[in-house]
Amino acid sequence: MNQHSLIRVLVIDDSAFSRQAITRMLEASPLVQVVGVARDGEEALKKTFELEPDLITLDLEMPRMDGFTFLRVVMSKRPTPVMVISGRTGEEDVFRALELGAVDFISKPTPHADPEIVTIGQELIRKVHAIRELRIDKVRERLSAMPPVVSQGRGHLAQSAKVVVVGSSTGGPAALMQIFGAYSEAPNCAFLVAQHMPAGFTRGFADRMDRLTPMHAAEAKGGEALVPGTILVAPGGKHMELETAGGRTVTRIVASRSDDKYTPSVDRLFETAAKEVGTGLLAVVLTGMGDDGRAGVLAVSQNGGTVIAESEETAVVFGMPQQAIRTGVVDQVLPLGEIAVAIGNGRNERNRAMRGPL
Repeated sequence: MNQHSLIRVLVIDDSAFSRQAITRMLEASPLVQVVGVARDGEEALKKTFELEPDLITLDLEMPRMDGFTFLRVVMSKRPTPVMVISGRTGEEDVFRALELGAVDFISKPTPHADPEIVTIGQELIRKVHAIRELRIDKVRERLSAMPPVVSQGRGHLAQSAKVVVVGSSTGGPAALMQIFGAYSEAPNCAFLVAQHMPAGFTRGFADRMDRLTPMHAAEAKGGEALVPGTILVAPGGKHMELETAGGRTVTRIVASRSDDKYTPSVDRLFETAAKEVGTGLLAVVLTGMGDDGRAGVLAVSQNGGTVIAESEETAVVFGMPQQAIRTGVVDQVLPLGEIAVAIGNGRNERNRAMRGPL
């Protein structure tokens, strides 16, 4: 897509209110043009091939062809960035759609959500503008890639990172599922995840990882100790940090402020984890727009930890990994399919001394 051309959007929703509301939100930006609307999956498919939009907003529940079928056809025949418009009750469907190739999602506007419509509209425009940085070919390649199965029988993790912190944004949920799903058994380290996501969706995302990976995953509530073989996900709309309480390292949940650039913040997780864990920390920066994680990886490095960034080869949006790499402190730049193996085999070559149990 030409960086100076309008972003051409096709709006798909069976609700007339939603079609009108989303169209109004999109057309509030001078950089966006709504080139068409569709009321069901079959009409949507026809218009996708006719109009060749730069981006599609998609309601998953549609007559004549559901959103999942539509996604499969589009991603195989004409790969196009798709943003899911979802109600809060449809979180499980959202994550399934992200794994089928949708690149992001926003909450669905409702006739009774006037105070929220402004916030939803701002979030929609921000994500639509970021589509210029997104490489749809990487989404398609990721769908066809078979992740390696990582066996823990060799015991590498016990000698390396005790705590792994992961930061991600656009494209992150599918990338995280690919990494954690690559393990044949729960590794001997604790994972903490800061994924940019609105309130109301992170618990469902954690539940999905809990069901579909060998790890026990949960949305962090604050006060949790770091247990090997577990994943704690920062709650949407808030920040997760680490602190010392009662002589042990535990999570702390902090409310977000209106001026926070990114929520949950990758930097805040990485910086507090660096202070608490030191040389036993591994930080991983995955796909995402912006520069969240840049300050965090500097803190991890300064405290003796190790940093991995996803390579441009696989990142759906290279913004966050690229900013991390530009700091000069990243130890390894790896394609997504190799990150689980690197976590399993990772050693902190700069400082092998590890602290005792957290």
